[in-house]
Amino acid sequence: MELKIALLPGDGIGPEVTEQAVKCLHAVEEAFNHHFVFTEAHAGAIAIDHTGDPLPEATLQVCKESKVVLFGAIGDPKYDNDPSAKVRPEQGLLKLRKELGLFTNIRPLKVYPSLVDRSPLRPEKVAGCDFTIYRELTGGIYFGKKTLSDDGTVASDLCEYSEKEIGRIAHMAFKAAKARNKKLTLIDKANVLETSRLWRKVVTRIGESYPEVALDFLFVDNAAMQMILNPKQFDVILTENMFGDIISDEASVIGGSIGLLASASVGDGHAMFEPIHGSFPEGAGKNIANPIASILSASMLLDHVGLAEEAATVRAAVDKAIEKNVVTPDLNPDGNYGTDQVGDFIAHSIVDIHEHISFNDENIEAGKSTII
Repeated sequence: MELKIALLPGDGIGPEVTEQAVKCLHAVEEAFNHHFVFTEAHAGAIAIDHTGDPLPEATLQVCKESKVVLFGAIGDPKYDNDPSAKVRPEQGLLKLRKELGLFTNIRPLKVYPSLVDRSPLRPEKVAGCDFTIYRELTGGIYFGKKTLSDDGTVASDLCEYSEKEIGRIAHMAFKAAKARNKKLTLIDKANVLETSRLWRKVVTRIGESYPEVALDFLFVDNAAMQMILNPKQFDVILTENMFGDIISDEASVIGGSIGLLASASVGDGHAMFEPIHGSFPEGAGKNIANPIASILSASMLLDHVGLAEEAATVRAAVDKAIEKNVVTPDLNPDGNYGTDQVGDFIAHSIVDIHEHISFNDENIEAGKSTII
């Protein structure tokens, strides 16, 4: 297969982790005889620095001409710490989602057996935890009309949803639940918000077309509590934009590191794949950033374009790295592995995963993994 991929490394650790994902995609090319064409462009703070725009027209054009986008991270303290800034890196990401019609964000969470003790929750709470969050991405309060009074003392943000916006993501979530453990949980605030009542009405109606999927509901405040009390109760979670933003970040700590979590943002014509962590500017250039989320985002990209075996091979290589404790300091503070070494290990494993691989454990402990 020949595939055009728009590459937007972004800010902070974005370029470092994206480099490792690209390295693993090159390994997939070698192992499976594909050809991936990468076109790199600026987005976020680096784009503002160069052009004054967090999403320059040239970058948007590169994305529109590619079927898929591999994204790093955006954000910079000089904008984060300045509430008066009129132009912000995040505006570029929101605009990109809107321009490409990326209305569904998919965030899988899996707790790896060897990392159960890294979770802030008790092992028995998280062992075997495996669920996916479907978050609506282009509607709601983030995109609604915003007002500020002339004297700057009164502000408002409009939260608005249509049946069409709710229905298209609901069908995707039900189909995912049907292929998994056949349970879907809608998270809303239907006891207070009119938009949530519309969500519940539309999702309930659509659920009648998926009789094999059990549908239940949780108010978002209770859902936040249940995420800590019993995260294993969830299979597929469906929710609106802001609630999904909050709940998915809460869920991200369950597995022990936000550096493990990938995501896909998909629409009818384009798709974007990115780790859910931020730009972590204080870690940039130190070779400590966890590249696994970015690499797993690349595996989701492969799945999206129909390369299921290739995607499974990437995930198997990641599993092997975690099993062998070839991980960055966020997962093993006493280890000797940096961002580059973890990426190298996983890339080499992708190439050789279909063969019988023997790992030299002595060299692995010394920080020099060897595949023989």
